[in-house]
Amino acid sequence: MAKTSSVEKNNRRRKLVAQYAAKRKALKELAKDQMKRPEERFAARLKLAELPRNSSATRIRNRCELTGRSRGYYRKLKLCRNQLRELASQGLIPGMVKSSW
Repeated sequence: MAKTSSVEKNNRRRKLVAQYAAKRKALKELAKDQMKRPEERFAARLKLAELPRNSSATRIRNRCELTGRSRGYYRKLKLCRNQLRELASQGLIPGMVKSSW
């Protein structure tokens, strides 16, 4: 089980990303636009740098929904490998059967 503080920190980051998504997208498009003057593009980059660092989507860490574990994560199921195996053994994941011989 991951520390509660790590899971909560990640949840706060998710909220910030959602809050600043539109603003970040607009500033990035302005900064990449080759038709704009270099001064305008540079100003957009400075404004982008002033935004909170945790509002960037790359700061989010994928974590298991049940345990908060960050490693061995399956995106499709939002579970770590340990929980995936345990739930598959119990037959709680539709269409998945743990092989044994």
